[in-house]
Amino acid sequence: MAWEDFAVLLDHFHPPLSEQRDWHGFHNAWATYLSADLNRTLPERWFAQPHVEFGVEIDVATMEEAESLRGETTEVDPTRAVWVPPAPTMTISLPFIADIVEVQVFRQSGGRILVGAIELVSPANNDRPETREAFVAKCESLLCAGIGLVVVDIVTSRHASLHEELVDRLGCTANASSSQLYAVAYRPVQRDEEPSADLWENELHLGRPLPSMPLYLKGGTLAMVDLQSTYQRTCEEQRIPHLPARE
Repeated sequence: MAWEDFAVLLDHFHPPLSEQRDWHGFHNAWATYLSADLNRTLPERWFAQPHVEFGVEIDVATMEEAESLRGETTEVDPTRAVWVPPAPTMTISLPFIADIVEVQVFRQSGGRILVGAIELVSPANNDRPETREAFVAKCESLLCAGIGLVVVDIVTSRHASLHEELVDRLGCTANASSSQLYAVAYRPVQRDEEPSADLWENELHLGRPLPSMPLYLKGGTLAMVDLQSTYQRTCEEQRIPHLPARE
């Protein structure tokens, strides 16, 4: 039986599927197929590409090496010394994004200009307050730069509504939702010289098809993000078994 007969959202984070397929591979492939689907319809000089990094870590070794040099003067030339800054006046906690699974859309105009992004939420993004803060801060910076955004969360193992946290950070309250899974599109727009954002909120449910989402690209172009067909293609290409969705 063809996969289109089972074209519904599955639980990739619990058995039995999580024991047969790795969600990392699925998210990676889904970002690739989302990019390919967008590239079939984007105007000339606009293009989409996946950007996936799991377990992102700061280069501690490099930082510690720099720390050991602080306050020292290293001679590299008899007539000139390398300047090393003094100790910092303050040290603060810096949240960083543990996983990045996204599709970036660019417009080629002299150089690459980021005009849109699709963020696929990972368990690590939902994990701790600091990783949630980093994810939400990234989304806020995209919107404040006028970059269109779509956030998709199909994570069933660790839930925290990053959408609600983002809306709260922007000074509003998200609509009540009965589902922990969601897809939301955000369109930065300016009306009457006042910046604002239009939102398209969609609840996602296991065992049901996925919606299409509007991605408003900076510069006025609208792209359709076909979550359903790209999800289906990913399941087909990854040979995801036909398993009943976990409720």
